[in-house]
Amino acid sequence: MPKIVHTMIRVLEPERSKKFYRDGFGFEVSHQLDFPDFTLIYLRNPENDFELELTHNHDRKEPYTHGDGYGHYAFVSEELGAFHEKLVTLGYAPAAIKEFKQDDALLARFFFVVDPDGYKIEVLEKWGHYR
Repeated sequence: MPKIVHTMIRVLEPERSKKFYRDGFGFEVSHQLDFPDFTLIYLRNPENDFELELTHNHDRKEPYTHGDGYGHYAFVSEELGAFHEKLVTLGYAPAAIKEFKQDDALLARFFFVVDPDGYKIEVLEKWGHYR
C-alpha cells in the first residue's frame, strides 16, 4: 500500500519559512539538498514521519501565486485555544477559532493561519474524525 511521505511548497525566503514552521509548529530541518539553482529543505516534527518540503528557487524574486487550485493543508492540536494564542503571541495573526457543525452536531473546531508565502494552514482541534 502506498504511503504519503511529503508535500512540497515553493518559498521565496527559506530562512523566514523555516522560522515560521519551527516556531509555530515545531518543525525542524530533517534533510537539505543544495543545488546550484535550487534548494530542497525537508521539515518534520516529532509527531510525524510526514515531511513538508520547502523548495527555494534561487533566482526567484517575486512571490509565488497559488492559482485557483490550492486550498490548504491541515494540522491537529490537542489544545486548540492554547495553540491559537501561541501563534498570536508569535505575531502570525491566526483567524478566529470557528466551529463546523452539521445540523446541531459539532464536527470540528478550527482556525486558519497563513504562512510567510501565503499558504493557508488549517489547525483543527484533535477530536472526532480529525486525529
